[in-house]
Amino acid sequence: MDITVVTPQGELYNESVEYVVISSKMNGEFAILKGHVPIISAIDVGYVKMVREDKSLYTVVINGVVEHKNDKISVIAQEAHVGMSKVSAMDHLNTVREERLEENRKRNVDFAKAERELKKNIKQAKAGK
Repeated sequence: MDITVVTPQGELYNESVEYVVISSKMNGEFAILKGHVPIISAIDVGYVKMVREDKSLYTVVINGVVEHKNDKISVIAQEAHVGMSKVSAMDHLNTVREERLEENRKRNVDFAKAERELKKNIKQAKAGK
Protein backbone atom coordinates (compact mmCIF):
# COMPACT_ATOMS: atom_id res chain seq x y z
CA MET A 1 0.00 0.00 0.00
CA ASP A 2 1.08 3.55 -0.62
CA ILE A 3 0.48 6.45 1.76
CA THR A 4 0.79 10.18 1.13
CA VAL A 5 0.57 12.82 3.85
CA VAL A 6 -0.04 16.40 2.69
CA THR A 7 -0.35 19.70 4.58
CA PRO A 8 -0.74 23.28 3.33
CA GLN A 9 3.07 23.49 3.45
CA GLY A 10 3.39 20.59 0.99
CA GLU A 11 3.96 16.85 0.88
CA LEU A 12 5.20 15.52 4.22
CA TYR A 13 5.45 11.80 3.52
CA ASN A 14 5.07 9.51 0.50
CA GLU A 15 6.09 5.85 0.90
CA SER A 16 4.90 2.27 0.74
CA VAL A 17 3.68 0.69 3.99
CA GLU A 18 2.38 -2.69 5.09
CA TYR A 19 -0.47 -1.22 7.12
CA VAL A 20 -1.53 1.87 9.04
CA VAL A 21 -3.33 2.50 12.31
CA ILE A 22 -5.50 5.62 12.51
CA SER A 23 -6.28 7.10 15.91
CA SER A 24 -8.57 10.06 16.50
CA LYS A 25 -10.29 11.50 19.57
CA MET A 26 -13.53 11.67 17.60
CA ASN A 27 -13.49 8.25 15.85
CA GLY A 28 -11.31 6.04 18.04
CA GLU A 29 -8.71 3.73 16.54
CA PHE A 30 -8.78 1.44 13.49
CA ALA A 31 -6.30 -0.23 11.17
CA ILE A 32 -6.16 -0.29 7.39
CA LEU A 33 -4.59 -3.37 5.85
CA LYS A 34 -4.00 -4.27 2.23
CA GLY A 35 -7.32 -4.94 0.48
CA HIS A 36 -9.35 -2.92 3.00
CA VAL A 37 -12.69 -1.60 1.78
CA PRO A 38 -12.68 2.07 0.74
CA ILE A 39 -13.07 4.42 3.68
CA ILE A 40 -12.95 8.13 4.49
CA SER A 41 -12.51 9.30 8.07
CA ALA A 42 -11.87 12.60 9.82
CA ILE A 43 -9.09 13.13 12.34
CA ASP A 44 -9.71 15.95 14.77
CA VAL A 45 -6.59 15.37 16.87
CA GLY A 46 -4.79 12.08 16.55
CA TYR A 47 -2.13 10.16 14.69
CA VAL A 48 -1.44 7.82 11.82
CA LYS A 49 0.93 4.98 12.67
CA MET A 50 2.68 3.80 9.50
CA VAL A 51 4.22 0.31 9.65
CA ARG A 52 6.79 -0.97 7.17
CA GLU A 53 8.66 -4.19 7.91
CA ASP A 54 9.49 -3.97 11.63
CA LYS A 55 9.65 -0.17 11.72
CA SER A 56 6.94 2.30 12.69
CA LEU A 57 6.64 6.00 12.03
CA TYR A 58 3.98 8.25 13.48
CA THR A 59 2.33 11.25 11.91
CA VAL A 60 0.59 13.44 14.45
CA VAL A 61 -2.41 15.10 12.78
CA ILE A 62 -4.55 18.08 13.71
CA ASN A 63 -7.69 18.63 11.63
CA GLY A 64 -7.29 16.12 8.86
CA VAL A 65 -8.98 13.59 6.62
CA VAL A 66 -7.89 10.06 5.73
CA GLU A 67 -9.04 8.37 2.54
CA HIS A 68 -8.28 4.78 1.51
CA LYS A 69 -9.15 3.38 -1.91
CA ASN A 70 -7.44 0.72 -4.03
CA ASP A 71 -4.60 0.34 -1.49
CA LYS A 72 -3.74 4.03 -1.71
CA ILE A 73 -4.04 6.08 1.46
CA SER A 74 -4.20 9.87 1.41
CA VAL A 75 -3.93 11.98 4.54
CA ILE A 76 -4.72 15.66 4.15
CA ALA A 77 -4.09 17.65 7.32
CA GLN A 78 -4.19 21.25 8.43
CA GLU A 79 -1.16 20.49 10.60
CA ALA A 80 0.96 17.35 10.84
CA HIS A 81 4.43 16.13 11.69
CA VAL A 82 6.18 12.78 11.21
CA GLY A 83 8.29 11.31 14.01
CA MET A 84 9.76 8.06 15.28
CA SER A 85 7.22 8.06 18.11
CA LYS A 86 3.93 9.77 18.91
CA VAL A 87 5.65 11.81 21.61
CA SER A 88 8.50 13.08 19.41
CA ALA A 89 6.10 13.92 16.57
CA MET A 90 3.75 15.78 18.94
CA ASP A 91 6.63 17.62 20.63
CA HIS A 92 7.94 18.87 17.29
CA LEU A 93 4.45 19.80 16.10
CA ASN A 94 3.86 21.79 19.31
CA THR A 95 7.18 23.60 18.84
CA VAL A 96 6.26 24.53 15.25
CA ARG A 97 2.80 25.68 16.34
CA GLU A 98 4.27 27.85 19.12
CA GLU A 99 6.68 29.45 16.63
CA ARG A 100 3.79 30.19 14.25
CA LEU A 101 1.70 31.67 17.07
CA GLU A 102 4.60 33.93 18.08
CA GLU A 103 5.02 35.06 14.45
CA ASN A 104 1.29 35.83 14.28
CA ARG A 105 1.46 37.82 17.53
CA LYS A 106 4.34 39.89 16.15
CA ARG A 107 2.45 40.50 12.90
CA ASN A 108 -0.63 41.60 14.84
CA VAL A 109 1.44 44.00 16.95
CA ASP A 110 3.11 45.39 13.80
CA PHE A 111 -0.30 45.77 12.14
CA ALA A 112 -1.75 47.57 15.17
CA LYS A 113 1.27 49.89 15.28
CA ALA A 114 0.96 50.67 11.56
CA GLU A 115 -2.77 51.31 11.96
CA ARG A 116 -2.18 53.78 14.83
CA GLU A 117 0.51 55.55 12.81
CA LEU A 118 -1.80 55.79 9.78
CA LYS A 119 -4.61 57.27 11.89
CA LYS A 120 -2.17 59.78 13.39
CA ASN A 121 -0.93 60.81 9.91
CA ILE A 122 -4.48 61.17 8.58
CA LYS A 123 -5.35 63.35 11.55
CA GLN A 124 -2.22 65.50 11.11
CA ALA A 125 -2.87 65.92 7.38
CA LYS A 126 -6.48 66.83 8.16
CA ALA A 127 -7.56 64.39 5.46
CA GLY A 128 -11.27 63.88 5.01
CA LYS A 129 -12.21 67.40 6.07
